[in-house]
Amino acid sequence: MQIKKEAIAGTLESNDIYITLSEGEGINVELESSVKKQFGKQIEKVIRDTLEEYDIKNANVKAVDKGALDYVIMARVKTAIARACETDEMRWI
Repeated sequence: MQIKKEAIAGTLESNDIYITLSEGEGINVELESSVKKQFGKQIEKVIRDTLEEYDIKNANVKAVDKGALDYVIMARVKTAIARACETDEMRWI
């Protein structure tokens, strides 16, 4: 899929994550989280795996985590992808 515009998903509420997705070169993930030391690698893995699932190869991702669980992170990234690629033909698993 091709990113056509910048898109956001999520909130800054507790137990959520705020994702900003835009076109880039390669996959670049910038993560802000109070639990980055403990869970930063896992959060980034979920983001990268979700992008890979939808064949996104060039993206800049800014993630502001407020304690989101993996399934929330995945849902927010999928929503940002749908908005950024301007499609509603997503494989929601």
